[in-house]
Amino acid sequence: MSLSSSGHTSQKTSGGGFSYTSKVHVLDKYKVVGFISSGTYGRVYKAIGKDGNGKEFAIKKFKPDKEGEAAQYTGISQSAVREMSLCSELSHPNIIHLVEIILEDKCIFMVFEYCEHDLLQIIQHHSQGSAGGSGGGGAGASQQQQQSSAPTNNPAPPSAAAAGGKTPIPAPVVKSTLFQLLNGLHYLHCNWVLHRDLKPANIMLTSSGAIRIGDLGLARLFRSPLNSLYSGDKVVVTIWYRAPELLLGSRHYTPAIDLWAVGCIFAELLGLRPIFKGEEAKMDGKKGVPFQRNQMGKIVEVLGMPERRRWEGLSGMPEYGHLATVGQSQQQQQQQQQQQQQPGNGGGGGGAVGQQFNERGINVGLERWYHNTLASTGYPPISASSGANGSNPADTPGELGLDLLNKLLEYDPIKRLTAEEALRHPYFAGEDGGGKPSANCFEGVDVRYPHRRVSQDDNDIRTVSLPGTRKTVGIGGAGGGGGGMDEGGAGGGKRGRYVGD
Repeated sequence: MSLSSSGHTSQKTSGGGFSYTSKVHVLDKYKVVGFISSGTYGRVYKAIGKDGNGKEFAIKKFKPDKEGEAAQYTGISQSAVREMSLCSELSHPNIIHLVEIILEDKCIFMVFEYCEHDLLQIIQHHSQGSAGGSGGGGAGASQQQQQSSAPTNNPAPPSAAAAGGKTPIPAPVVKSTLFQLLNGLHYLHCNWVLHRDLKPANIMLTSSGAIRIGDLGLARLFRSPLNSLYSGDKVVVTIWYRAPELLLGSRHYTPAIDLWAVGCIFAELLGLRPIFKGEEAKMDGKKGVPFQRNQMGKIVEVLGMPERRRWEGLSGMPEYGHLATVGQSQQQQQQQQQQQQQPGNGGGGGGAVGQQFNERGINVGLERWYHNTLASTGYPPISASSGANGSNPADTPGELGLDLLNKLLEYDPIKRLTAEEALRHPYFAGEDGGGKPSANCFEGVDVRYPHRRVSQDDNDIRTVSLPGTRKTVGIGGAGGGGGGMDEGGAGGGKRGRYVGD
């Protein structure tokens, strides 16, 4: 594939390969209607094809390295190479579809199908209490924006209005979203691909309720690595969704890291905020990757301290010695809480509490978090979901949802569910009366979501120097971006610099 000012394009053929055509300019084929977001590696624009059918696209432009006022071409970034190569080969209903790649003026344009929503946008919409009826706002929506709605067959659950103005994401939407996400992830793992950056901003939804996994910039093949995966990328996965084995410095990891992220996303769909919202310690180039004590502490607060008797490989983790400092921090917090609740009681205890499980094998701390979260978000009580008082089992994730979450947020990656095992979980079989997942997340749900915000202020896709703008994370390959989340949010845009594989 050569780079020239005349422009080259690659396009999928019926046989699944790519053909290349010279002298194709992006603006000859697409009309740019607005700017969506910018991030670490480039910018994303919304466009309409000029073939007359009005189809919408998202064009991701990788920016060249800049030196002074002139754009200096120094090659294609590792992220761009990975994303182009993987998206060119992958084809699945729950993976973002790459339409073509255009090379023009030493810039790379990846043309994707357009997705109207992302999970972060949906979560923000519900957390702001604007998910009922034709409500506005949500995810940065303006009054001028139209609303994208699901069919309005059914009324909202009776407990839709929670304290603080939050409205829960309907349980059928959560179930369909999770099932489609796992389905796409199962396809990736069957094809030896780790995503390594799953988070709400990178999970897209079409207007017809189909999930698309996007942003494969950190994804990579893991079938036959020449070196350990750690040697190629020392930091992967946004901090709030990073698995314990990664936090503990594991040099070798498996698709289980993606399943932990799915568990975190599941919890966030239920609680409308990250379950493990820690603060990331910044990497010092001289000292290497720091131990993420605060993030590990957030996990321990809910799940308890990991134990060697339940996680066989725990003591072999490079950062295992730092767990003691997490325990000391937890002990101090417990003592402070006890002193506040019972003045003069001196506290006590011998460090952070280890994991505790009930007779069904459910982590007691997670069970407590689950029931408190469902109540605070506004789901009906699980005990009432059997049909009493006019309630419907489909209105709540139920006990099977807790069981699935418990098996996704398992410390030991060997014991953690695989995507295939998760898809077979009784939660998706409707054994609790909650029904099976629909292929349309919005089916039968009376919720209206705002369209993605598109700016008219900075939509010149031809700009080479790419003047500085306020960055937003999650610009990802999925056609649109992180729903207006700034860099200080989930940390997805701050990936640092990575050495080659």
